[in-house]
Amino acid sequence: MSPESLAALPESAQRVARLLLELGHDKPVVVLPQTGKTSAEAAAGLGCEVAQIAKSIIFRRAADDAPVLVIASGANRVDEAKVASQVGELAKADAKFVRDMTGYAIGGVCPIGHAVKPVMLLDADLFNYDSLWAAAGHPHAVFNLTPRQLADMTGAPVVDVALRA
Repeated sequence: MSPESLAALPESAQRVARLLLELGHDKPVVVLPQTGKTSAEAAAGLGCEVAQIAKSIIFRRAADDAPVLVIASGANRVDEAKVASQVGELAKADAKFVRDMTGYAIGGVCPIGHAVKPVMLLDADLFNYDSLWAAAGHPHAVFNLTPRQLADMTGAPVVDVALRA
């Protein structure tokens, strides 16, 4: 990204854009004209499938209050029992916990660049797609990447986290 285009981004998205550049990522941060707070809103703004949205959901691990980040397909509901079997008992994370632990507001939580390194899990269903979109630190900001790039950036284990009917 050029210095001009970087400066046009919201501050939290600028942090993500700089981090992506440091990682050698070749895709820019994109600002949506409408909010991308939900997977459906982001997919509508991008013209992609809801399942291609890599949504970041933060939980709090009950045993030690560690942040737990589940990066899930936008089409999936997360099965908390599956997550708990991987990381331990979960508790709800309120907006303050999310902001304190990640440095991002709910609706803009990026899969990378957190204030406190979270325990992470990556939804195996994301690997059904060649192209994904993830939040870039702001409810209107996103970036494009492949599932392999997401796995490499996060180092998160790939597991089944989806609630199945």
